[in-house]
Amino acid sequence: IWRRGDTNKWYGILMVLSKRKLGLDSDDRVEVIDLHMEPEEIERVTDGRTYFPGYHMNKRHWCSICLDGSVPIEDIFQRIDESYRLAVK
Repeated sequence: IWRRGDTNKWYGILMVLSKRKLGLDSDDRVEVIDLHMEPEEIERVTDGRTYFPGYHMNKRHWCSICLDGSVPIEDIFQRIDESYRLAVK
């Protein structure tokens, strides 16, 4: 779990879970990162393959991203920065 030092709010979490928990038809395990995103952005990027509504978090404000190489690392870094920015009081 990553938290901002100034607000103590979460802005990211790494997890390993069954693909089935993301709505996929597989019990294989996958690494995911959950990040804050604007609701409109979550609607735009959710594709059921690489981006999912936030697992175990508020699905309106969090998005789960598969860390299987399908999303460029630069995109993930940019989304981490954005998540940090959104984690304010």
